[in-house]
Amino acid sequence: MQPPIISISNLSKTYASGFQALKSIDLQIRRGEIFALLGPNGAGKTTLINVICGIVKPSAGSVTVDGHDIITGYRTTRSLIGLVPQELSTDAFESPWRTMSFSRGLFGKPANPQLIEKLLKELSLWDKKDVNIMALSGGMKRRVLIGKALSHEPTILFLDEPTAGVDVELRKDMWEIVRQMRASGVTIILTTHYIEEAEQMADRVGIVNKGELILVEDKTTLMGKLGQKQLTLDLMDRIDGVPAALADYRLTLAADGRELIYSYDKQSDGSLITHLLDDLDAAGIKFKDLRTIESSLEDIFVKLVSDR
Repeated sequence: MQPPIISISNLSKTYASGFQALKSIDLQIRRGEIFALLGPNGAGKTTLINVICGIVKPSAGSVTVDGHDIITGYRTTRSLIGLVPQELSTDAFESPWRTMSFSRGLFGKPANPQLIEKLLKELSLWDKKDVNIMALSGGMKRRVLIGKALSHEPTILFLDEPTAGVDVELRKDMWEIVRQMRASGVTIILTTHYIEEAEQMADRVGIVNKGELILVEDKTTLMGKLGQKQLTLDLMDRIDGVPAALADYRLTLAADGRELIYSYDKQSDGSLITHLLDDLDAAGIKFKDLRTIESSLEDIFVKLVSDR
């Protein structure tokens, strides 16, 4: 197995005011994955990114990027990273072509007009390459920021809230761009408020709350583990216990014996409901109503954060 491209060990950050933004974070990011950092506002997601990118100095712990320490090997690690910040801060009077070319030069890379042209075309900005950035829409400015971040050919790309304030259509375009970049071998770390974004795109999800990393999990495992469906049956008559004949369904008795709850994995055994209803009938248990609920990544997220 390849070593992680980013390795974070016991990382903490306390600001001069005494506010602790990060608390003992341990995280390994795999080469070539899309990793989504989820968390409420002020959870510490942007601070974590800023520390890895060398913008904020950590108070304790260590971070290596592709084997290089972010402090002793700052120039090397910074050249491996592209960062698309949350704020739309661009050189308003420059054109996409010039700002991307300039950004490449900042990293000491020789001019490469073919690469800049390729990026502009992939980001659907080719026809705007000479227009003042000031005149572009918010979504296009966001794409220019991605172009700037990719202009020096980094192997890691950080996207801090990449689709904040972007319409649904453009959000789907952005997801497509991210997938293409991943296909070309770039490791992508994104922070997002939009849980559907993580559900759509990420390979793994990390949840940050109050400066702590409370969970890191493969997305499909997380959804499988916690993405349950529940069927609740309102019974006609109260029962004292679940009959032995229904033991296989692992039913839960609730509401003082007036409700039966059946939890099942939405991928697999939904068909068992029909058998359950037949077996309830055979056991003489009648119900007057039934309802189902299903958990999404959003429910999982809310539950995990509120449990803390």
